Amino acid sequence: MSKLEIDRNEVLRYLGYRNQSIDEATDKIIDQSIEEIGDLMEARYVYKFFDLKKDDGFLLEGTNLRLGGRDIKGHLAEADSCIVMGVTLGHRVDRAIRYYEKLSMARAMILDACASTAVEAVCDRVNEDLLDMVRVNKRTLTSRYSPGYGDLSLDMQSPILDVLGAKGSIGLSATLHNILIPRKSVTAIMGIVDEDYRQADADCIGCPKYDDCSYRKGGGRCGY
Repeated sequence: MSKLEIDRNEVLRYLGYRNQSIDEATDKIIDQSIEEIGDLMEARYVYKFFDLKKDDGFLLEGTNLRLGGRDIKGHLAEADSCIVMGVTLGHRVDRAIRYYEKLSMARAMILDACASTAVEAVCDRVNEDLLDMVRVNKRTLTSRYSPGYGDLSLDMQSPILDVLGAKGSIGLSATLHNILIPRKSVTAIMGIVDEDYRQADADCIGCPKYDDCSYRKGGGRCGY
């Protein structure tokens, strides 16, 4: 994958800045951290296409993975197939964040925000490539939907990684508490739908994470 540009405005959003002035020292650390993450990240990804069997939820055909919950049903309501993907920045980023946590929590938080921005940028790049693939057949994709959004349980992390073979292919796994390892990683599901599909705006107020959502507090949305 070619070198990605890490969006400074997105870094500031993750840090909770909303048009506040930034002191010179912090400004310098942000620039340094953006460059450092660019050097450290070893972006890897894996994806697979699955037909969907709709019954009590969605069964990914050829697997034992069933997606349940009200929100994912709504998200995939118009889809007859989907793409499941996993993305990671690799272990070097995790090690750097842990290192700075021992020296300066402020710098560690900035590096963490840069890494979060970077992994989303990788997801966007992969998303663009997948969209090009399905457009050949006059199809398009829903937005990405990840475990932990709405009522799709984080318990889905390990089953998703299993069907992707993510541990063997990109070194991505999950702990017993559903934490992705490396930490700066993402799993997501996208429905494949007719090209004229238009996804309705998300109802943030109906989301169980409304009160503590970092995306909403920064003026954005999670993608659902």
